[in-house]
Amino acid sequence: MDSTLFNELVTSLKEAGQIARGEIPASRRFKVDALDVKHVRERTGLSQSEFAGLMRVSVKTLQNWEQRRRAPTGPASALLTIVARNPVAAMNALHG
Repeated sequence: MDSTLFNELVTSLKEAGQIARGEIPASRRFKVDALDVKHVRERTGLSQSEFAGLMRVSVKTLQNWEQRRRAPTGPASALLTIVARNPVAAMNALHG
């Protein structure tokens, strides 16, 4: 590995440690608001069982999301965002 690149990586790791310890502020912060999964489901008019089937997850997983014990990630999060923004179009697309 090039010594310049290695030194940059070491400097970055030291800076990350300082940020984690609160010694210096992060240069950027991103805040992502969590979806209210229960509200999204209720807007569709579906029961937990029906909505879990639509999302292709277990009812237990859906309950964990609704009670904020867990948060949806990846494709599930993206699909929930679509359902939240346009439930009618999402329902039509998913039900065929």
